[in-house]
Amino acid sequence: MTVDTTADAAALKDLARQAVQDAEPDLVRLSRDIHARPELRFEEHQASAWAAQLLEDRGFAVERGVGDVATAFEATAGDGDLVLALCAEYDALPGIGHACGHNLICASSLGAGLGLAAVADRLGITVKVIGTPAEEGGGGKVLLLDAGVFDGVHAALMAHPTPGGVDLLDMGQVMLAAIHLEVEYQGRAAHAAANPHEGVNALDAAVVAQTALGLLRQQVRDGDRFHGFVRHGGEAANVIPERAVLDYIVRSTTLDAAQALEARVRRCFEAGALATGATVDIRQMAPPYSHIEADRDLTRFYGANARALGRAPFEVPPGLNPGGASTDMGNVSMALPSIHPSFGIPGATVMPHHQDFAAACATPDADASAIFAATALAWTAVDAASDDPVRQRLLRGERSV
Repeated sequence: MTVDTTADAAALKDLARQAVQDAEPDLVRLSRDIHARPELRFEEHQASAWAAQLLEDRGFAVERGVGDVATAFEATAGDGDLVLALCAEYDALPGIGHACGHNLICASSLGAGLGLAAVADRLGITVKVIGTPAEEGGGGKVLLLDAGVFDGVHAALMAHPTPGGVDLLDMGQVMLAAIHLEVEYQGRAAHAAANPHEGVNALDAAVVAQTALGLLRQQVRDGDRFHGFVRHGGEAANVIPERAVLDYIVRSTTLDAAQALEARVRRCFEAGALATGATVDIRQMAPPYSHIEADRDLTRFYGANARALGRAPFEVPPGLNPGGASTDMGNVSMALPSIHPSFGIPGATVMPHHQDFAAACATPDADASAIFAATALAWTAVDAASDDPVRQRLLRGERSV
């Protein structure tokens, strides 16, 4: 079935919005519970269980542990030919909890799914809410893509919180491709005072590498980023460190550019080994993250719906220095039509990945913004299903970027 009149689409949006509002107490409770109990990548057992149970209690058919990822799930409602997915994230950051607002992403995606389920039969759609763990460095969505969890999905949607009243239509302009590296140096321990000449200092290798990286920053393009920290650097002040481990992220405007930059960064790490006599092992910690290519029609629909709900979203001008973050939703966007807009939290005054942003993600402003995002995403899906040219394009599996 295809809805083809403005009146029908408007009526269905009203029904979807009512369903989101009816679920609001449960969605806010879920968001606050996830926020209060942060779980790191691939350890989100409680968060995924809470989210899956909420959907199951409201009529979704739920399959847990999809894609051989224990904390992933797939919840389905409706049986139409057009399959639309909402991606729900719920992992936290080490040390600072939900400082990226994934509790709000989970609530907004579940809310959008519930709104769409209320009109799925009349729209002729199948609604899927896919629980996607480990966005923070684990590449959960990439693993699910590779495992076939997104097979048959015609479009994927989600939205991400940002500070203040800033709503971005296309996060593609401020999202970078990323490669996560673990670098391990192995040296030889020795007494730091009695016989230092017998040691091979693995931490010195890390210092040499980081010095080389600091110099490399002078010769990279705008939008190129590499940064990290020393996770392990020794055991005692009087023992030459025989092992050092660093975690690093290499980012650029596209995955090809990030891979080219990674080769240069690797040479800096290799220089540390060469200079000190240590050995080095450089490993990718997760699948590479792609940049985002947002679907043009879905972006247009989302912008109109955000404005209709009282927001003022804007699009980042092309060519702006990105300098942004990264997400495995980029990989989804390269595989099928997708959007990843942002929604502002009015009371938040700092960027994500800061403890103050974490605090802002458990406030009445944050709760209201998640419900707004849920409604805007649901309305965007209604528009996509109701606009016949867009619907047919999605059914053919064609992206519009």
